[in-house]
Parts: sequence; C-alpha cells; structure tokens
Amino acid sequence: MNFLGLDFGTTSLKAAVFNKAGECLFTHEITYELIHHDGFIELNADEYFRMLLSVINTVTDIFHIYALAIDTQCETMVLADEYGNALCNAIVWLDNRGQKEALQIKDDFGNKLIYNATGQCDISGIWPACKLLWIKNNRPQVWDKTKKIFLLEDWLVYKLTGKFVTQKTLQSSSLYFDIVNECWWKQMLEYIGINEDMLPRLMDSGEYVGDYKGIHVATSAMDQAAGAIGAGIYKDGMISEMTGTAMALFNPTDTIPAYYESIKVPCHFNATTRYSVMPWIPTAGMALKWFRDSFIKEADYSELDRLAKDIPAGSDGLMFFPHLCGSTHPIYDPEAKGCFYGMKLSHSREHFIRAILESIAYMLNSSISSLNQDISMIHSIGGSTRSDLWCQIKADVTGKQIKTLKESEPACKGSAILAGIATKEYLSIQEACEKTVCIDKIYQPKKDGYDSYTDLYNEYIKMNEKIYGKGGR
Repeated sequence: MNFLGLDFGTTSLKAAVFNKAGECLFTHEITYELIHHDGFIELNADEYFRMLLSVINTVTDIFHIYALAIDTQCETMVLADEYGNALCNAIVWLDNRGQKEALQIKDDFGNKLIYNATGQCDISGIWPACKLLWIKNNRPQVWDKTKKIFLLEDWLVYKLTGKFVTQKTLQSSSLYFDIVNECWWKQMLEYIGINEDMLPRLMDSGEYVGDYKGIHVATSAMDQAAGAIGAGIYKDGMISEMTGTAMALFNPTDTIPAYYESIKVPCHFNATTRYSVMPWIPTAGMALKWFRDSFIKEADYSELDRLAKDIPAGSDGLMFFPHLCGSTHPIYDPEAKGCFYGMKLSHSREHFIRAILESIAYMLNSSISSLNQDISMIHSIGGSTRSDLWCQIKADVTGKQIKTLKESEPACKGSAILAGIATKEYLSIQEACEKTVCIDKIYQPKKDGYDSYTDLYNEYIKMNEKIYGKGGR
C-alpha cells in the first residue's frame, strides 16, 4: 500500500512515495519560475496542473499509488468561470497587490475583530480577501466573469476529480473563513461582494474527495500543518520549528490565544487539534547566509560550525539582532533593522558567526515564551538540523530537548499520512505519527549551558527592548 504526498512550494513541487510503515520509497522534485511583472507575482494556473500531472505520471510509472494528497501555500488564488476555466494567471501568495485594500479592510473592521473571527492578527495585501477586492476594483472584466474562487490545493483537486471542495486549514488566512464556527464569514463575504456558492464546499483534512485514474484523492492540510504532521506534531505540548530562510514554529492547541496589539502571532484552523499557533521570524538562516556570502564566501556551512564551536556561550558579549526584514518577536516592528551590538577589538569572525547562531536560538525561545504553554520538546526540521552546533545551542537556550528527524520531506509525509487517514488505512493521525515518524538525533540541554544562557537570554531581551523599544504584554 503506497501513498503519494505532494508539496507545492513557492517555486518547486516536491513529491514522495511512502509505504504504510512510513518508509520513503522515492522522491522527486521539479522547480519552476514565477512570473514577475509590474510588481505582480503570478503563474499560469494551468501550468500548476501540468506540473502535477507530470509528477504523478513519473511516480505511477514506477509505483502503484493507492491514495494521494496535495499540500500547498495558503494564499495562492485562482479565479475561474462557472466551468472551472481559469480567467487569469494564478495570483501567487507573495503578490502584495492588495495593499491598499488591506488598509481599507483594517480601517473598516480593525485588527481585533479580524483576529477573533479568522485568527489573523494583522491585515496584509497578500490575503485572498484583499486580492479579491483588488480584482473587483481593477479588473472588472475578470470580476464579472468570476463564478468559482479557488486556492491552489482546491484548484488541483478540482482538476483531478471535478469536485469543488476545499479544506479548512487552507482557508485560515483567506480573511473570509470563520475559524471559530468553521464556516464562511458572512460579514466579510458581503463586504467583498461574493456569495457562498462562489466558494468551495468546506471539508476537513484527511477526507476522501474522489478518484483520479484509480488513485484515491484526499484533502491535505496547508503546508505548515502538513509539515507538522510529517514531523510527528499532533497535540498540545508539542512544537515543531523549521529554521530555513526564515524560522516558523507550529504549536497545536485547542484554544485561541487572547488578542494583544503588541504581539502578532497568527492562529490557524488545524488538522489535528482545533487550532494551531504559528509564531515566525522573518530572518533566520538567511542571516547566516548573508554573513557568509558577504564576508567569508569561501566557507561552507560545516566550516562555519567549526569556526564558531569553541567560542564561549554569549560570544564574549557580542550580540546580533537578526531583524534584517523587520521584527515579529519579541517586539512587533516591521520597520526594525538588524545590528551587531557590543563589538570589541577582541572579537573575531568566529564570534560573529556564533552570535548569529545564538540570536536565532534567542528568537526561538522568545517565540516559545509567547505561547504560554508547557512545551517539553521540540521537533526541529529544515536546513539548520544539519548543524550539530546550532541544534545544541537551541537546546541550551530553550532548556528543551531538540529532536531532529530522519525524514527530509515532512510536508510530503504529512500529506501521505492524510491520504492514509482518508482511506482508513490509519485509524488516527496520532497512530500514524507514532508508527511512521523516525527520530534521527536528540540534543539534550546541557545543565551548565542552560544555566549560562538563562542570564544571557534575559540580557539579550533587555537589550533588544533598549534598541527597538519596549514590547510585550
């Protein structure tokens, strides 16, 4: 019994085949270029489907696939006529054309009302509601013909099965899905000027939709939620963190945190617990890459580890604040700039590398603190897991056990698990995670390391407040 998990990223489609035991039998990836023009970011909607078919054909030439599921980014949108024909290019999630409309929504609704209905704590031009208003205001010839509104997973499932459906985690950041009542938010639909029949039927993650050439097609979950399942994160008290270009945390929970104006932590509908809280840091691995590319281009990342490993905790007083693309934690300030603080003549490049690694661990600890939950361990995924030094620093700073995984494509695995749930091959997501997720390494916090970093972390947060202003609750 083989399951196919497909993960549509921003510029690549990854696919992986798993057996019921969770063993990865095959992986495949294709990359693609987005269309950038006049400040817009798009891709031909039919091209997404062509790539999907290409990958399915490649996989099925080798394996018999029993079921598949596809996870995608939340906000990539396709507008179609009553027959499901795309009326224009897909508007990619990164496209910020709805910025003016976002300000309009913010003025008319306010952040708190939006958060209490949708879980989104800030209103951005990338959200589908804002993009729909932009189309209405600027492309009336498209707007008048629009009868079906898809997000990317919906579009691909429709093209495979002919079923006009969606799943709730995908709609969490649309601004027109009510995550509390699990229904379309009528107040926002009326504001935009759309009817419910223009939107897909709402389903849960891991539900059977239909067949494509004998393959059972199931609903998945939005990419971060699928990745969490593939990383074995399915209940309160568990957390995954992915340090790649940015750092994203995923915390399953059954309650929506209270709204705070000064703390911007989005809450999404989830596939396991009722909700998920997703703190994120815009600059993480990107900061280390920036430093390497700018100052020691000849070094690979293992060399950076070697250079930094003998520098003591705290980098001899050197601090790095990684707000190269604004700050979300511990203070929300989109205009914040990064800096090194505490530089002395005795500091070498080794200190600068260590300070960058420590700064991301401090941001991780700050994000965990904002959750107000008793977190016992962290499942770590992403490029940073290849660094033993970085994983150990994270364990020492947080005082939490850090576990890395043998699985390199957790989102694909999460989608494959949901395909297994939909076809009753797994009784529950918990059972599937416990049977299929394999731990690679475990990093225990060292007592002397945690004791050292407790004071260093508190000092770091105080300095962050001095430089960037007082934040928090």
